[in-house]
Amino acid sequence: MTKRDSINANGCRVCAALALLCSLAVSTAAAQDEFPSHPIQLVVPQPPGGVADLHARPLAQAMERILKQPVVVINKPGAGSVMGTQFVANSRADGYTILVAMPGFFITPPVDIFFGRAPKIKPEQFTPIARLSAEPLVLVVHPARPWQSVADLVAEAKRRPGDISFGSAGLYTSLHLQMEIFAASAGITLKHVPYNGAGPALVALLGGHVDALASGPGPVLGKIKSGALRALAMSGDKRLAELPEVPTLKELGLDVEYFQQVGIVARKDTPASALKILREAARQAVRDPEFEAAMTNIGTAVSYLDASDYEDLWAKDARSVTQVLQRIGKRIE
Repeated sequence: MTKRDSINANGCRVCAALALLCSLAVSTAAAQDEFPSHPIQLVVPQPPGGVADLHARPLAQAMERILKQPVVVINKPGAGSVMGTQFVANSRADGYTILVAMPGFFITPPVDIFFGRAPKIKPEQFTPIARLSAEPLVLVVHPARPWQSVADLVAEAKRRPGDISFGSAGLYTSLHLQMEIFAASAGITLKHVPYNGAGPALVALLGGHVDALASGPGPVLGKIKSGALRALAMSGDKRLAELPEVPTLKELGLDVEYFQQVGIVARKDTPASALKILREAARQAVRDPEFEAAMTNIGTAVSYLDASDYEDLWAKDARSVTQVLQRIGKRIE
């Protein structure tokens, strides 16, 4: 072989290698663009039976039909939603592990800062997909208790400061803060009994272990209608269509208006292509007749916001939580 032939042969091998690398790069890019190619985990940072779970399951079914891949609901409760949130924060930023963001998503960071701790989670670790709903809380009591109205409860709480108990999903969770806002507005002191999630708190109320609870409509609506619980008021700006006889706290002269937002988020730095697909799937899913029916069944109106509008509310919620914390102060329970 001449020197010229050797150079030509080497050149051909280099060209072939470059062509192979280009082919592999194209194949890899194509594979990355084929999202989703395997099941997606939808993480619920609360136990089964709570508001997050009741949103997640019909949402997962609707998204499965759109994405043509399984969407698996994974319950990871603990530490006021922190454990499940941290699980997603520590997952790969590939769009295959997403989170149902409950109020704890916004509450935990200000609480940590309030106590001088480094925040365990930060909204900045995530990117929004969509808000699904923004629902008021319903103040319910055990039917064996004598209170037929908020006025009755307030009057007894003033006679017995700190004796009437309420359950919550944990210290400084939304269910705790809402009841503290109510108590402050009414000028009363209540006894807080924290549980490991909204589901266990509801079970405790049904068993008569606590006197009251502020809950999203979903978990308690059927029990109110069956007589297993008594509804005294709700925290929204208008009465619920499903509970037209239950007044708002504002109607009763209390300066209380509160909504519990439920959304879905992904890890920060999730590829834009995957986020686009997830956001479109969420947009379609909330309009799915089966999802809408599921929300109606639990007394929740769909209140969809796209990613940008949802994210705009994050800082506002953080400020609101900080104001409530300053009002109720530091507690270790």
